[in-house]
Amino acid sequence: MDKEMKRLERRQQLMDNKAYQAMCFLTRYMDRYYLDALIGVVPGWGDILAVLSVVPFTYFSIRIVKSVPLTLAVLNNALRDILLGMIPFFVGDIIDFFHRSNKQNMEMVQGFVDGDEATVREVNRRAWQSAAAIVVMLLLIALMVWLLVSLGSSMLAMVKSWL
Repeated sequence: MDKEMKRLERRQQLMDNKAYQAMCFLTRYMDRYYLDALIGVVPGWGDILAVLSVVPFTYFSIRIVKSVPLTLAVLNNALRDILLGMIPFFVGDIIDFFHRSNKQNMEMVQGFVDGDEATVREVNRRAWQSAAAIVVMLLLIALMVWLLVSLGSSMLAMVKSWL
């Protein structure tokens, strides 16, 4: 019984943390109210907001929960969201309506906070896969930025030639 009380106290401490509260706020507005997809319509802003929204999740997972596998999984989801959101011609914005990385991250963090053995086991099992995926996604994001800048420059040159 004493062990259960300590676990419940620890859970309450984690849920009272400011970073946890920020994660709940971000999940509610960015994913449940589709703010991520709506802001994504403005080029660049959705991607910047997606990067900023992962900060509380990353901080909480590495500094408060102290789990490297959870942090890797959180970053994996966030980078996938950023990469998908960068797909041009509103395709990325449409995908943002369906890919809810903040919700997925919140479910993983909540599983760790609640001590859900299945969630902890699955995140730990996929830690190396997440690390490899992060490296690949960072390279793909850099490539996507280069392609988008090239596309923008070409379109600007074409518009200037018409004027």
